[in-house]
Amino acid sequence: MASPGPALRIRALTLMDVLDESFRIYRANFPVFAGLAVIVNGLNPERLLLAGSYLRFVSRRIEARPEDREDAEVSDGAGELGFFSPGSYWPIALAASAATAGLALAFFYVWLLLIAVAMLLVAIGGLVFEYHTGPNHD
Repeated sequence: MASPGPALRIRALTLMDVLDESFRIYRANFPVFAGLAVIVNGLNPERLLLAGSYLRFVSRRIEARPEDREDAEVSDGAGELGFFSPGSYWPIALAASAATAGLALAFFYVWLLLIAVAMLLVAIGGLVFEYHTGPNHD
């Protein structure tokens, strides 16, 4: 029986060289998050560079929030944060339908997966349009 020989070692060294070079480039550009991103992102700095570029692009177009300034007070961030539904049952329906879809995928029940997807669509629609009154109502 023939051994894999040097060809396998050359491929392994080439892969290690590529990983080492990509990590070196990434570490030079993003020194703070280099170690964490390698663990989380699976040694793929291109995806992280794409996400970082998008976040930098977006951050240039929004104004600075109070938590972005060094001289900000806690009261600077006070105010209305948005509307939160006090008693909505749609998140429970959404969780139940997502759990049903997970069980259907785990046991590979296609019929149950179809029912779960329909339940998910109804629950998402109910959650999104819970307070929608139509275009002609105030």
